[in-house]
Amino acid sequence: MMIPDLSEIETATLGHFLTEGFMAPSIQALIPGQRIWGPALTVRMPGTDGAALVEALSVAEPGDVIVIDRCGDLRHACFGAVTATAAHARGVAGVIIDGFVTDLSALVKLGLPVWCRGRSPITTRYRNMSGHVGGTVTCGGSMVSQGDIILADESGVVVLDPATVAEHAARARQMQHDEIDILRRLRAGEMLKEISAQTKPEEGPRRRMLNLNFKQQ
Repeated sequence: MMIPDLSEIETATLGHFLTEGFMAPSIQALIPGQRIWGPALTVRMPGTDGAALVEALSVAEPGDVIVIDRCGDLRHACFGAVTATAAHARGVAGVIIDGFVTDLSALVKLGLPVWCRGRSPITTRYRNMSGHVGGTVTCGGSMVSQGDIILADESGVVVLDPATVAEHAARARQMQHDEIDILRRLRAGEMLKEISAQTKPEEGPRRRMLNLNFKQQ
């Protein structure tokens, strides 16, 4: 299936009309200003065993987004300079981790896009006892299946169904285009309340959201 161009689609725009698929807001970009999208390569890595990630890095295809389920581990870093270099060499688009990284300066220097919960000096080990690559995992509270489309940017991470991603992208693109006119009118001196009052519900979800927000105040 051909993946649509999501280079201009913002996760925050999708958040105006989608309610499912968004990972926990605590999973944020390690390097500000980056945006990635691509098919998920899922990895389940419980505890201190890092073997599954090593396997994933041997099968990853260019453009893949590696999504790592740490199974609730909030202590050990599973990703650092060596694994990031291996991912970069494979052409991986980015890495989403429901957990921690290490070697921050090396990761920033390499520039590989990474979303995670933070940093830790304690690392996983190659034990080859548990974990797997592929299938369905949980990352940031969202279910992710192999091949789901991942979009990640400065606001967070969302998991999209390949069957509906083009439809959602088109809707988001139109909303972002409509917002340009709202910003123009605000800069010209119009009040946001006036713009919201003139907006019909059928003109778009983002404008409808403006109406609802102001009615509740």
